[in-house]
Amino acid sequence: MPLSFRTLSTATAVLCFALALAWGLRPDLLLWLWNVEYSSATGLVSRRNAALFLAIGIMFYRARHAPPSDTRRALTSGFAAGCFVLAVLGFAEWINGNAGPAILLAVATETVLGLAFIQAHRSSVAQTQASV
Repeated sequence: MPLSFRTLSTATAVLCFALALAWGLRPDLLLWLWNVEYSSATGLVSRRNAALFLAIGIMFYRARHAPPSDTRRALTSGFAAGCFVLAVLGFAEWINGNAGPAILLAVATETVLGLAFIQAHRSSVAQTQASV
């Protein structure tokens, strides 16, 4: 069953807010789950990523009621592309031994989100074409 853009955006915003908190407050725990050593450098990058998760969460929360438009299609296609790149990178890091098997949970989540946003993108395009 296809997810509505509103439902998908809301769920993505909640996930991004949770990740912003986790990466901002306890990056060592998330890195430990992935078998990646915590250092001042990984902590720095993790906290900066927390700010990006916060920004993405705010964007999707604010856009959840947006009607089909070029802007909404840009959000869905851009986020789907980002999810797929992250999934490939996570899988490659696991294959190369740079991350533990828990990274595969992130890979699965990113893949599912990417596919869900492709579905939302296609629904948006179909709605636009039907209204023309």
